[in-house]
Amino acid sequence: MHILVLGNTGYLGAHVAEHLRALLDMRVLVAGRSPAADITVDLATARPKDLAALLAEAAPDAVVNCAGATGGDAVTLAEVNARGPALLCAALRVAAPGARLVHLGSAAEYGPSEPGVRVTESAATRPAGPYGATKLAGTLAVTASGLDATVLRVGNPVGAGAPSTGLPGRVARLLADAGHDPDAELRLGDLSAHRDFVDARDVARAARLAVMAAGPLPPVLNIGGGDARPVRDLVRLLAEAAGFRGRIVEAGSGGSARSAQVSWQCSDITAARDTLGWTPTHTLDASVAALWAAEWVPAR
Repeated sequence: MHILVLGNTGYLGAHVAEHLRALLDMRVLVAGRSPAADITVDLATARPKDLAALLAEAAPDAVVNCAGATGGDAVTLAEVNARGPALLCAALRVAAPGARLVHLGSAAEYGPSEPGVRVTESAATRPAGPYGATKLAGTLAVTASGLDATVLRVGNPVGAGAPSTGLPGRVARLLADAGHDPDAELRLGDLSAHRDFVDARDVARAARLAVMAAGPLPPVLNIGGGDARPVRDLVRLLAEAAGFRGRIVEAGSGGSARSAQVSWQCSDITAARDTLGWTPTHTLDASVAALWAAEWVPAR
């Protein structure tokens, strides 16, 4: 089976490509902006006919699109998160219409939800900012494409390689900089928001199951931990893993705009269980340990 992974040098893309390469019956090609990629392409700027030509030559049985932007201005987010999937679908319709497309979306597409409620895939989508809005535009491009396609709507991923544009990676970087100084102080925003954390390795496994599933899949499947945890728990676990001895100060209004607008986010993952046989297998403690061990092992 030939699988093409787009965005393999990114956070989740690296996990997906590594997971698929570990399977003996898979031939994995990677595509992205890196000159080292099997196919060099930038979905933010490529022309449909050029991408179609590249896809025709690769002849993939399945495509996993992990390319995406979590930070940057609205133009950057729109180019990568909205234009990219639309371009990919247009090229696939021409070059590989029978290939399965698995696209990584985001739970940020849902926007605010009622505390205590696990949102299903049929819930209203009301993204609270440009990131969620552009990810939703990408999801709509995929689900309306007419291809054999599904969107994995991912919760808040935690694991090795987490970028500093997201809270887990940013806090880990701050802890690494602080070291073991007992007088160090981490000033963060309000950490009371609840998020549905999911291990990056579990996301990769979900992508593999979606690629290999027989028959058509639902247009959208939630991929999350299935439970909402206070962001404060994540920060505490990271601080413990780092051996941090200083103070963590919640500066109230210093948090992100999305945290202020979306105090609760939790996905119902029943459909992924029933359709793919997927459930998360890593705890938040294990995810945090992998994040810290991969990049910021504390000095002894």
